[in-house]
Amino acid sequence: MTATLIILFVTAALLVWGKIRSDIVALCSLLALVLTNVLTPAEALAGFSNSVVIMIAALFIVGGAISQTGLAGAVSNRLLKLAGNSSYKLFLLVMLVTAFIGTFLSNTGTVAMLMPIVVSMAAKSNTSASRLLMPMAYASSIGGMMTLIGTPPTLIMHGTLIEAGHEGLQFFTTFPVGLILLVLGVLLLWPLTKMLDKKDKRDQTDGKTTVKSPEQLASDYRVIENLYRIVLQKNSPIIGEKLSNIDITRRYSVIISEIHVRPLSPLSRSVRIILPKAGTILSENHVLYVIGEYENVLRFVKENKLAFVDNQVDEQVERPKFGGKFKFDEIGMAEVVILQNSRLHNRIVKDSEFRSNYNVNILSIQRKDHYIIQDVKDVKMQAGDMLLVQGTWENIDRLSRLEKEVVVIGQPQTEASKITLDHKAPYAAVVLILMVLAMVFNWFPPVIAVLLAAILMILGGCFRTVRDAYRTINWESVVLFAGMMPLATAMEKTGTSALVTDGIVDLVGSYGPYAVLAGIMLASSVLTMFISNTAAAILFAPIALQAALSMNVSPYPFLIGVAVAVSMCFASPFSTPPNAMVMSAGKYNFMDYVKVGLPLQFIFLVVMILVLPILFPF
Repeated sequence: MTATLIILFVTAALLVWGKIRSDIVALCSLLALVLTNVLTPAEALAGFSNSVVIMIAALFIVGGAISQTGLAGAVSNRLLKLAGNSSYKLFLLVMLVTAFIGTFLSNTGTVAMLMPIVVSMAAKSNTSASRLLMPMAYASSIGGMMTLIGTPPTLIMHGTLIEAGHEGLQFFTTFPVGLILLVLGVLLLWPLTKMLDKKDKRDQTDGKTTVKSPEQLASDYRVIENLYRIVLQKNSPIIGEKLSNIDITRRYSVIISEIHVRPLSPLSRSVRIILPKAGTILSENHVLYVIGEYENVLRFVKENKLAFVDNQVDEQVERPKFGGKFKFDEIGMAEVVILQNSRLHNRIVKDSEFRSNYNVNILSIQRKDHYIIQDVKDVKMQAGDMLLVQGTWENIDRLSRLEKEVVVIGQPQTEASKITLDHKAPYAAVVLILMVLAMVFNWFPPVIAVLLAAILMILGGCFRTVRDAYRTINWESVVLFAGMMPLATAMEKTGTSALVTDGIVDLVGSYGPYAVLAGIMLASSVLTMFISNTAAAILFAPIALQAALSMNVSPYPFLIGVAVAVSMCFASPFSTPPNAMVMSAGKYNFMDYVKVGLPLQFIFLVVMILVLPILFPF
């Protein structure tokens, strides 16, 4: 027991200190329990096979797919527009929308997705963003209490109940709890946040970034100005020919940047986009995106019996105006800087081997304030030149990793992840609904339902690659969950949890289960102000269970009480990820959380101590 207590206090101290990553602290705690012979290796590693840990990892993938397909953003945008110019309506919608999305997504993912939208809506309605961002963070945690999957502490309580031989929580078991908290939050937060109005302190640089989006790049490098869409006609002599045989770039001084392959069947609506290669064979269903001077493009069109897709929109301008748009879900654009002393200095573009080595095209060159768009293949590159390259995101990423003579601005994979796969949004919505229905009606165990949804999201193309799906998993959180579980096992095995429980019961037990419930909720709430709510939930779950058993009452109000106490910790910016995420954007300081969060947290605790035994009798 002594070793367990020492490890417990050292672990808690390190988590509070915050200088070492929480997952590393958890792993060190795990190893310490094995090295001191408190646990066997099998007991220490059992957390990594725990169904709750696996479900949390899979939920990150499901949430990532919903975000990647633009589904969550589209729904949120439409709902938030209902507020109009009313500050209170905007506040109300932010709370309701955030809570709703937070029931199905992690609170971290919910806030990350909604924060830029809320900031934008605040600016449009002339409302201080500081009055909305903190309520949004709190609402994401409140929404998480409405379902089994909304917040990790609820999942931890679910797993604790099952391991103890009790029936686990159902999908909507805690919905009444979350609903009561949401009503209280809506009533209390609007007046409480009056003191947070920091309208005049808004950072003018918010929203700016040094990395340009692909759309910005296409505009800045004047690609759009010189871009034409061309369709092949039935009698065109180049149908069935390889691009290498036609030699379009040399003959016409134009570049085919990409090819859109139209569906042959009228039942299919999806357009496939390919990056042209030397071996690409032109077909009647191809639409060519051609960059070059209009005279050269026109000569290419006439000599090969082609046709412009777009029409002439201005009588004063002879050439047609590009009316389409680039789709950057697969094929992207990026800026590349040629370094000093690079072997590419004074080298002609066509001899650079960018296409042969990395399968990317150089579309345009920025040299100081001058843009070179025409006959790019014959341009002699110089150190300091900015190249606009086009290719698949994977190939651009490969260029950034392997080519030492240039620097790719930004992170290609990161930029690719910002581009939503909108056409997959309906599919993602169906999978999400089916997952929820499967959990609600017990078609499958919750972990199987979530795993199935994650696999369907991957196989259905909601991510560009499987690697992108894995990137959505917060491995620090997963390892923290798995690594902290052995500490709870050790506390139970050595009688430490029973000791803490007995201390609370001896202190307030004579006043009945209400007093014990209040003591446990208060203790777990205070601890969560200094360590993560997940770690606090893992530590207090066995204590709450033992307290219920010692008094021979139902464990449900105690375990759900712990989930509420650790999830509704608002008095510190460090207790939950959403609180920390909005701190900078809202221009908050530590005392702002104390002034708003502490009263709200206290009221929530008092109400829940009274209500939980009614909803879940002792």
